[in-house]
Amino acid sequence: MCMHCTRRELLEAGVGSGIALAAGRLAAGAEASGTPSSVRSKVRICVVIAGTPADRSWGSSETEIAAVRKRLAEAEANLGNVEFVIGQASTVEETTQLLAKSGPDAPVLAVSADIFGLSRGVMPTVFKEGRPVAVFHVPVTGGHDWCLVNPWREEGHRITLFNSSDYDDLERAAALLRVIPLLRQSRVLASPPFKGTPASHDPEQVKSRLGVEIVAIADGRYDEVMAGVDAAATEKEAQRWLDEAKGMVEPTREDVLKAARASLTLDQLIAESRADGLCVGTCMGWLPRGFPCLGFSRLNDRGIPAACDGDMDCLLTMLIFRYALNRAGFLGNAGGVDTARNVFHLSHCSAPLRMEGPESPAAPYLIRRHAEVRGGAVPEVHYRIGQEVTFTKLVHLDTLLLFTGKIVEVPEVPKGTERGCRTELVAEVKDADKLLANWGGGALGASVKDYYASLHRVAYYGNHTRTIRHLAHLMGLKVVEEV
Repeated sequence: MCMHCTRRELLEAGVGSGIALAAGRLAAGAEASGTPSSVRSKVRICVVIAGTPADRSWGSSETEIAAVRKRLAEAEANLGNVEFVIGQASTVEETTQLLAKSGPDAPVLAVSADIFGLSRGVMPTVFKEGRPVAVFHVPVTGGHDWCLVNPWREEGHRITLFNSSDYDDLERAAALLRVIPLLRQSRVLASPPFKGTPASHDPEQVKSRLGVEIVAIADGRYDEVMAGVDAAATEKEAQRWLDEAKGMVEPTREDVLKAARASLTLDQLIAESRADGLCVGTCMGWLPRGFPCLGFSRLNDRGIPAACDGDMDCLLTMLIFRYALNRAGFLGNAGGVDTARNVFHLSHCSAPLRMEGPESPAAPYLIRRHAEVRGGAVPEVHYRIGQEVTFTKLVHLDTLLLFTGKIVEVPEVPKGTERGCRTELVAEVKDADKLLANWGGGALGASVKDYYASLHRVAYYGNHTRTIRHLAHLMGLKVVEEV
């Protein structure tokens, strides 16, 4: 929550205010493009079998390429939202024809099948069209061109390398390649004031760099939608929260009803704007009518990234990794680095329950009052002890911050104790002293003075270091490891 806004700032902000952003460049929801978001439709990926398969040294056999095609068919079914356009190419002409067949927005998965299959005609053609490309190369049988990937990247091309005998890496590569076209189809609903690095909430820069459209919540629209929320639906949503909780501590049933009404209001705003994500900077002005924290949790569980505190850095991070990992991220305040225990604290009063995807089991939770405002109904989620986690955030639209840890404690805040935020995880890290000294990794620049640009991180179940590096290569991003 925006706990560092003054009362005057909150009153001046009002509900859903601030439509005019960056000299009026942020469009109101009613004026947005009439074309619905097609982010749930399939995106095309061009698969180039580079070179001529043959039973010989330094090349793939027809049998091996058949195994590649079989695994790609499995990946297409597993991922659900990709369509492979597969062809063999060795020359510029063959590559050009295959790229044209795939469409202008299709990224490329190049399978090295010949000793020099990539470098002769395929990669120069792909680079000329400026397409991001992932190379899949099986050691020895894939030829020699793998050693050129780093030099190609140094020339400025968006390319990454899966140098592996594991055919499952074909699916991993495709999952990352789809991120770029999915972002181009995406629309996020936003309510200023924003926090974070300036580029992240400049609509023109976000559109140019990532392809994501930012649409504003129109003035007064939150109130209008809330007034029309069905009472029976509200009762059902509230009861669902109550039934699935381990228990309720401070809130009353009326608090949960108000939070449920706010949750359904957010659902309606998302639906009518055809939005793929939500970032709210005016949530403090909404609290008297119902805390939106349960609603944020529910949206993230459904695969719709939702960020509070107006943090567009984190919202865009969550959108990228929703597409890359099909997982929700826990956006939290960095509660501090404890060098005595070698741990890092992350906490917030809104947290997803389903950290391993919309179909995954929900984490247990309590219903609590907001720890700082001391009212309403919010979740206290109890994440899995022993779970490895990755902490990350996109800043300036060009850099991914990164470190990993393992959850060693998830406190259940005692009744009457109002310290930090409700959901908290404590993660053991590699070197707490280094993390403390290198917080931000020098990547924030002048934005380090912005409280939330420095404070927030997004946590994901699993170690995604390798995935983040591949994704950065494909998107032209830098990676800064904080520890």
